[in-house]
Amino acid sequence: MTELFRDLDGGPLCPDGSVVCIGAFDGLHVGHRALVSRAVARARALGVPAVALSFEPLPREFFAAGAAPPRLQLPRMKLAAFRALGVDRVGLLRFNAELAALSPEQFIERLLVARLRAREVWVGPDFRFGRARAGNLDVLQRMGTAHGFVADTIAPVELDDMPVSSTRIRTALQAGDFVAAARLLGKPYAIAGRVVRGKQLGRTLGYPTANLRFSNKTPALRGIYATWVHGVTAQPWPSVSSFGTRPTVDGKEPLLEAHLFGFDGDLYGRHIEVEFVARLRDEEKFPDLPTLVVQMNRDAEQARRLLGADTKPTTERADA
Repeated sequence: MTELFRDLDGGPLCPDGSVVCIGAFDGLHVGHRALVSRAVARARALGVPAVALSFEPLPREFFAAGAAPPRLQLPRMKLAAFRALGVDRVGLLRFNAELAALSPEQFIERLLVARLRAREVWVGPDFRFGRARAGNLDVLQRMGTAHGFVADTIAPVELDDMPVSSTRIRTALQAGDFVAAARLLGKPYAIAGRVVRGKQLGRTLGYPTANLRFSNKTPALRGIYATWVHGVTAQPWPSVSSFGTRPTVDGKEPLLEAHLFGFDGDLYGRHIEVEFVARLRDEEKFPDLPTLVVQMNRDAEQARRLLGADTKPTTERADA
């Protein structure tokens, strides 16, 4: 079972040592996975826990002036991905003014040395940390010599002669290029969460939806999409999804609303995953609800065609 910790200070978590990898890890793309897998392999070789260190909120969100930058992945999905990669402990450190003010040396001494007893530390080639982003691999290696750990990086993972990065993935998603995004991520782009109650407007319009909140984060994509929903049955369920603020009804919070074709069941409280297949259009503000429904009918038909959806109603009750 992967253990989670949030605090910089506290008692030693790994008294016999650990192998640590550090990064923002937004999206956990193929480059991130290569770094994490290296740390896990080294931890197994040394017989110590593998630790993944990240931050919540991400530093770029904390320092953002105005609107926060787009986010690929929420913490729950990141934790699940670390668990699948074999990480033993995950640190989602609370990134705040106190943490931002730490010098690189203080960060190393208080966390990597005192709390994690690091034997090895692995970071990406461009990793920076500490006050004013003054820390880098050179600082880690210098401090490692003094405190008994080694620090290293891996070669950048490239696709199409360019390094894989979260920025490339965001660009692909915003362009609706889900094939490119999937290659960079190593799997199709999806958002997972627990189905929550909405205003149930979709039911009155003939389109009940399963709703996922995106917390207070800024999503990397918005619009109407053909999607597959995982976690309802053994097979993915064809659907059409809206991801945005619902301007026609003056919505504010980003909400992912998935309408499952032909499904008639109660999904409240269920954990589902919505996989994005194709972008249909931008989110729009319509003059009235009847006009919105006409467009929703068009969206649903287009999504069915794209997915090859043969919808089969169930006998379960629909409350989503």
